[in-house]
Amino acid sequence: QVQLEESGGGLVQAGGSLRLSCAASGGTFSSYAMGWFRQAPGKEREFVAAIDRSGDVTNYAETVKGRFTISRDNVKSTVNLQMNSLKPDDTAVYYCAADRTVHGIVHITSLSYDYWGQGTQVTVSS
Repeated sequence: QVQLEESGGGLVQAGGSLRLSCAASGGTFSSYAMGWFRQAPGKEREFVAAIDRSGDVTNYAETVKGRFTISRDNVKSTVNLQMNSLKPDDTAVYYCAADRTVHGIVHITSLSYDYWGQGTQVTVSS
């Protein structure tokens, strides 16, 4: 059983930056690909970014490509999401998720992920 806890959310003006972190415990962190998803009010949860078990493979939603960067530290059992040039449309609850999959694979569908954090709110004001 893996427990995930997100941090780093908050209120920021458009054009600003935030860095989200997700700390994992209770499992072998390097056994999991990690992903970030978000859900805005009234909308379905959507994929944001994912990184494979070793950190060599990443994937991003088109809406965040070039602005967000996902990274992981397998020693510290953390995954981060650096968010730059934030827009009001980025406002959402951001969730960290763990996917027990093979090396080199990242998934963009939420059903592929086995464990989820509670989420952290990101609000971008215009």
